[in-house]
Amino acid sequence: MTDIIINAILQAKPGKEKFLREELLKVIAPSRAEDGCIQYTLHEDINEKYTFVFYERWKNEEALLSHLETSHYKHYRKQTEQLLESREVYRLKEVR
Repeated sequence: MTDIIINAILQAKPGKEKFLREELLKVIAPSRAEDGCIQYTLHEDINEKYTFVFYERWKNEEALLSHLETSHYKHYRKQTEQLLESREVYRLKEVR
């Protein structure tokens, strides 16, 4: 079975960068602790401080779906709703 890679690009509303960053940091540890999580890394754009990128690797589809149902993920989505200018999520697979 193939790992599922998620690349989520999040852009903060003007003036909300600090608040978004704080909320994104809160979801990292509990997400990494999930059984099917292989990697869960947050990145910040060097030039555009309002852009954040999550790079995630999940063991399989079941692990990813389980993640989406966790209380910490749902809380993160609710808390960031008003802070985001845009959110793009890509479901990827490695090309070999």
